Amino acid sequence: MRKIIDLNQGWKFIRQDAGLPEKFPGLWQDVDLPHTWNEVDGMDGNGTYYRGRCWYAKIFQTPKQPLPGGRVYVEILAAGQQAAVYVNGREAVSHEGGYSAFRADVTDLCLDSGENLLVIACDNSESSSPYPQSADFTFYGGLYRGVNLISVPDVHFDLDYFGGPGLKVTPKVCKNCGGAKFELESWVTGGDENFTVMYQIQDREGNQMAYAVRPADSARVTVAVPDVRLWDIDDPYLYKVTATLQRRNEAWDEITVWAGVRQFTCDPQEGFIINGRQTPLRGVSRHQDKLYQGNALTRQDHFEDARIIKELGANTIRLAHYQHSQDFYDACDQLGFIVWAEIPFISVFNKAPEAHDNCVSQLKELIIQNYNHPSICFWGISNEILIGGICDQLVENHHELNKLAHELDPTRLTTMAHLSMTPTDGPMHHLTDVESYNHYFGWYGGKMTDNGPWLDKFHDDHPDICLGLSEYGCEGIVTYHGPDPACKDYSEEYQALYHEHMARVLDERPWIWSSHVWNMFDFGCAARNEGGVAGRNNKGLMTMDRRTKKDSYYIYKAYWNKEPMVHICGRRYAQRAGETIQVRVYSNQPEVELVIDGESVGKQTGDKVFVFTLCLEPGLHTLIAKAGAVKDSITIEKVEKEPEIYVLPEVKDRAEGVANWFKLAGDLDLEAPMKFPEGKYSVKDKLEELAESREALDIVSRAIKLATNFDLAPGVGMWGMMKSMTPEGMMAMAGDTLPKGFLESLNEKLIKIDKPSK
Repeated sequence: MRKIIDLNQGWKFIRQDAGLPEKFPGLWQDVDLPHTWNEVDGMDGNGTYYRGRCWYAKIFQTPKQPLPGGRVYVEILAAGQQAAVYVNGREAVSHEGGYSAFRADVTDLCLDSGENLLVIACDNSESSSPYPQSADFTFYGGLYRGVNLISVPDVHFDLDYFGGPGLKVTPKVCKNCGGAKFELESWVTGGDENFTVMYQIQDREGNQMAYAVRPADSARVTVAVPDVRLWDIDDPYLYKVTATLQRRNEAWDEITVWAGVRQFTCDPQEGFIINGRQTPLRGVSRHQDKLYQGNALTRQDHFEDARIIKELGANTIRLAHYQHSQDFYDACDQLGFIVWAEIPFISVFNKAPEAHDNCVSQLKELIIQNYNHPSICFWGISNEILIGGICDQLVENHHELNKLAHELDPTRLTTMAHLSMTPTDGPMHHLTDVESYNHYFGWYGGKMTDNGPWLDKFHDDHPDICLGLSEYGCEGIVTYHGPDPACKDYSEEYQALYHEHMARVLDERPWIWSSHVWNMFDFGCAARNEGGVAGRNNKGLMTMDRRTKKDSYYIYKAYWNKEPMVHICGRRYAQRAGETIQVRVYSNQPEVELVIDGESVGKQTGDKVFVFTLCLEPGLHTLIAKAGAVKDSITIEKVEKEPEIYVLPEVKDRAEGVANWFKLAGDLDLEAPMKFPEGKYSVKDKLEELAESREALDIVSRAIKLATNFDLAPGVGMWGMMKSMTPEGMMAMAGDTLPKGFLESLNEKLIKIDKPSK
């Protein structure tokens, strides 16, 4: 029988490219797995993080094989972003892709008895072939999910096919028999006529529900489970499926997976339907990192994240933007989430054939390794890939990936996340089964009230497309507060108002098959520097350390969680000035009463959001909100002047900067048609072209900072994502948040600058 040996303790590590050691490097740093070398600098706000090749080393004993001919595998659960594995100085395997498991048969590299030196080189430096090439998150390096040693007999269930489990389970509801049929298939390495595969299906209580036996060389069979209990969001019932490789009267190898029986589909007018019931998917996106742990999360960490999301009341999670840990997929299976799982084909398209080959490889690993998880209903093949523009090859690559996904798994649907600027008509549509858009109206451009009309128009214009909202959100930093929240002030109050609006927009449109808040948790992005909290994307409903749920978290809890709840907003807005003070309360109950210092100030009936306007005396006051049997309490202070820390200084600086920009524009006619003279720069040139002129780049960098709050510098931050964009395209994202004539004034400045002669 196989043995899985945990190799996560007692490693040596060096954060430099020290080269392959000839012997165990005793002077290197002691570490245990999971481990990343970017647990601090990947999010600490210094603007960069260590990207390079680092080395790990460990001694392991050759497993004792009770039978002759046994095999030994090293299993790496993930290695960011590329890896090479060596045993006793000889390379066993190399791998490109930082998010999937891979294995190597190291039997012939091991010593017959005694100690073996296992060395793994991980590399997260920039590379031209593996995706992601460039994206808005930190590419952590390291062995951040752990390493196993697998000892198996000479004949065993397959361990060599794209990191898969060797067992494929496809449950299907059987309308005629009142139960389900389980299509079972396994693959055996080295078997002969003496070997059979015995399949057993058990319910959650351990009762045997079905049994079948097949020859090892054709181990495919369909079995029936009568009176099946369906896997559903509110009742995620799982069946235990065991495949035992039998040699006459002896069990030789065995693998077990958990499976669920469910039916689902998407309809352009009805949205998502599971087990015959219309169920709009409303949830969040999730990155896999945590404050000062980076992506080196434990199984406990993954399950805790899932429990927090379940408490929110979400029924779906988009696992952005890569393959996540098996631990988190297990949690989703057990807790009842509908999962969108995707590959990191993101942002910047690389035309090189080896880059497309890497996409193909990562999609195969994603599907083959995760096929048996009932929570996964959608395979995502790309995200915002039009940032660098569109070409025929890009479209063709999508067709190939979509076809591959259906060949590997005809039971699930494919999807993709469009960049907000993706034209609503064109070749990027009807590529996948369902589609979604990433929209940030009300943050990066436009107004929050643009969301509903845009969705309605697309739905009316394309009634045959299942439309979702794959990303939406805005920054919310719990330091910033004020009575008049506005876009780009980074306040907790504006984030809450934004999500109040979006929760209602989505609730009114059940035909939107899915929506995913960007993001559940703040996450590491070393390239970012905005809102006074550098090194992170702060759009989370919860802080990166998982300690603070922002007010925006609770508006979704009011909409999505069925358990009675009430929440008073503004508990961190602890000192307030003004003649009147507004208190917002979220609740899923029909009536809320507010009590101040022991006296009721009234009751309100409403739907999710309740607003009380108060006149308070100076000093401390205790507020209690009552909604049926649930209560919430906060304490605030009425002050003459609110603390300066409540307002981000750059909010004022940005407004003054736009005014000064127009002063410098002089007497330009900003309503005249824009001109694009030959040999001159303009807003239609790509940023990488504008970077050829220091003067042009300085002007554009200042404009982009004013328009989008992004810092722009070649080779720094998110330059890799943005270099293929044009100022015209970026300003289009900002929409009517910019003053009239801003783009025209920028173009007027640029057309005065000569392009270098070729």
